[in-house]
Amino acid sequence: MIAELEEINFDDSGGFRIEYITDTNDFWHFHPEYEITLNTKSNGTRIVGDSIEIFDEYDLVLIGGNIPHCWNYYKNNLVASENHGIMLHFKLGSIGESLLSQHELTPVKNLLLESKRGIGFSVEDAKMVEPYLMEMTRTKGLEKMINFFHVLKVLCTSERKTALCSENYRHSHDERGNRKMTEVYTYVRENFHKPITLEKISKIAHMSPFAFSRFFKKNSGTGFIEYLNKVRMTKACHLLRETRYHISQVATECGFSSISNFNKQFRKAEGVSPKAYRAQFV
Repeated sequence: MIAELEEINFDDSGGFRIEYITDTNDFWHFHPEYEITLNTKSNGTRIVGDSIEIFDEYDLVLIGGNIPHCWNYYKNNLVASENHGIMLHFKLGSIGESLLSQHELTPVKNLLLESKRGIGFSVEDAKMVEPYLMEMTRTKGLEKMINFFHVLKVLCTSERKTALCSENYRHSHDERGNRKMTEVYTYVRENFHKPITLEKISKIAHMSPFAFSRFFKKNSGTGFIEYLNKVRMTKACHLLRETRYHISQVATECGFSSISNFNKQFRKAEGVSPKAYRAQFV
């Protein structure tokens, strides 16, 4: 399984495609278009390149072209037909190189350059862009373009935006390398609750442990063990926030062999104990 190239169809022959998010599953994919995704009524794990983060209601991101990404929704009470977010795809040509070269649009040009690593925005930013995105689903022509620029204005002036992918992350279009990385990502997402050794994951990639370690570091910007722990910690944070599982059960569900190791790794990652972390959301 490799990251799939998704073809974005622009039915109205324009440069935008905007739609409500109605499903609860996504697949590991990429496309040349820019993407703005606003999740308003869902939470789970957001994976963009080598970034793995919990997302909650009013999660807003801008993703540059050809960055693999997907959303894993944790809550099972989402109705498939419910609109729980809005997704906007647009081409660079939607704005135009000539327009972008104007001094007034320098902030937009810089924003699009920053989006090569993916950008996350604050809840406040998300709530500000929501009405404009909603209007874009109902309008066409000039009105649609005006609302699009309102969205860009919010994103450009945000004071709390953060880069998602690491500085060393580079998405390779090499099919063989992409396949190996995607096989590893998929295996980890589906088996993180089980013991995963470097020897086992190296066999998945059909490489020696030493060669795999170098390969993974080069392609993701982080070591495999650090990546695996991040996946597990993301799930652990979700379970601590959204369930009443005993902490020892959370440790088991997330692949930690002992409660002492879980407490040590959690404190290292989050700066507090699992119990103290949970207390923030009670």
